[in-house]
Amino acid sequence: MTHKDSKVTIGDLRLKKQQGKKITRVVLWDYPMACIADRAGVDMILVGDSVGMCILGYPNTLPVTMDEMVHHCKAVTRGAVRSFVVGDLPFMSYETGVGDAVRNAGRLVKEAGVDAVKIEGGTYIREAVQAISQSGIPVHGHIGLTPQKIKQLGGFKTQGKTIESAVELFNEAKILSEAGCFAITVECVPPIVGKLMSERLPDTIIISAGAGPYCDGQSANLHDMIGLTQGKTPKFSKQYADVNSIVESCIKSYSNETEHSEFPATEHCYEIEEELSTRIEDAIGKIK
Repeated sequence: MTHKDSKVTIGDLRLKKQQGKKITRVVLWDYPMACIADRAGVDMILVGDSVGMCILGYPNTLPVTMDEMVHHCKAVTRGAVRSFVVGDLPFMSYETGVGDAVRNAGRLVKEAGVDAVKIEGGTYIREAVQAISQSGIPVHGHIGLTPQKIKQLGGFKTQGKTIESAVELFNEAKILSEAGCFAITVECVPPIVGKLMSERLPDTIIISAGAGPYCDGQSANLHDMIGLTQGKTPKFSKQYADVNSIVESCIKSYSNETEHSEFPATEHCYEIEEELSTRIEDAIGKIK
């Protein structure tokens, strides 16, 4: 890896795979958290379309628009000085044709400054992956549980649990790799599937989102990590802190102090000399 303050590149990520070193990726959506993750030294930041559920209050990722993704990617790239930033292409931003796929991928790079784009799907997105890659934009694939296809999948369900479906997933990963994906997220599959993809696709970085410990890297949703997720968290997530309770406690303390006139105290106020204060009071008192 290069100097700790230099920008992480695809070459750096590939070198980590070759050396058997695990790649770290955190999913987040705003400037302050991007600054923190960047300082913490994560290799990759994904600005996921999970912004729909985690930030915008949508029931799933389907309503997220390109404008919303550009907005949040801009915020993250302002804060991520060294981490490699990947932006999600949201639902219906690439399914409508190769031209739309390239155009929208270009928006995330030109307008939002991301280093790569992520696209969900298997064999049917091969042409889009090829076209985006040929335009000069690195492409990160996503297979297994693909949240944008949640209505088709019938819910958030584990994938690759049969021989047939596991083989199909591996073939999809192989096709995406050959089409130009430098990395692929594999979500909610048995560990053996992620392991074989990592071992048998030497030119493609396999990132686990619930695909076991044998992949080239791991992905974690920041809100799941710090206890800010509102609702159910996936089995593969691990909570390291309970920020939700800390924030709630702070707001309760503020409200209580305000209601009892304890806040703001003198140290929180902009004081002036008593004589000037009296003159201001007199001047305003004369206004009719």
